[in-house]
Amino acid sequence: MSVAFIFPGQGAQVTGMGKDFYEQTETGRRVFDKASELLGFSMPELCFEPDETLDLTEYTQAAMVTTSIAMMKVLMEQKGIAPDVAAGLSLGEYCALAAAGAMSEEDAITAVRERGILMQQAVPAGIGGMAAVLGMEAAAIEAVLEEIEDVQIANYNCPGQIVISGKKEAVELAGEKLKGAGAKRVIPLNVSGPFHSRMLAEAGRELGKALEQVEIYPLKIPYVANVTAEYVTDEKEIKGLLERQVSSSVRWQQSVEAMVAAGVDTFVEIGPGKTLSGFMRKINRNVRTVNIEKVEDLEKI
Repeated sequence: MSVAFIFPGQGAQVTGMGKDFYEQTETGRRVFDKASELLGFSMPELCFEPDETLDLTEYTQAAMVTTSIAMMKVLMEQKGIAPDVAAGLSLGEYCALAAAGAMSEEDAITAVRERGILMQQAVPAGIGGMAAVLGMEAAAIEAVLEEIEDVQIANYNCPGQIVISGKKEAVELAGEKLKGAGAKRVIPLNVSGPFHSRMLAEAGRELGKALEQVEIYPLKIPYVANVTAEYVTDEKEIKGLLERQVSSSVRWQQSVEAMVAAGVDTFVEIGPGKTLSGFMRKINRNVRTVNIEKVEDLEKI
């Protein structure tokens, strides 16, 4: 058996996420309390109490990484399971780096907090937008987007679900053209910015400067980078990939396919929701997927 740990990204956050890990395990509690200490606000309050702040990018990202890391550490301790490879969707890549031993959990949490602030500030609200394109092949979407400036593919999630991102008007125009070219549906997303588009290139450069202060350790296991959908084994590549990731397409489907091709047959999704498990069913039905979002889910392992 070859196991991959995979971690969800923004949009999977939900009030109450990780609460049982905090209340029922010492390890989970320690991760949440450490995050509060590092960031200067109460992470349990942000994650467990109804609060619209949880949906603000500058808070969401740190909250998601804290929650997923807490769950992962409890899983590894209680079940003695370790991954052979790790990957994460967008901000989930920081959890994958922690799983791979390349980044300390403290640095993963503080780096992603900085990332969230930079992404939130990069483009004034209302200027950019994103939309999910359903029921259309990637190549057909790429062909349509070639003729429209200021819009690009942000996420290759799974067959039949691709996200586009860019200037609001360009995303709207692309949506009309894609429907005309055969897309089943184009759904505008309720997001605060044009994530994973060229409009965030400056935010990526600023993140690169912030990452200069972060220590990257030799990888204990490989991880699969969003930008290339390839296995990374050389820690010297990591900071450059994280900088590019902010304004590049997230090649999630291709990342999963690379792991399956390398022999991974069991995927463990760690974090709130079942988004990645849903993608897995459309990418490859022949692999096992287990989702860990509650303490009782540990019994599935």
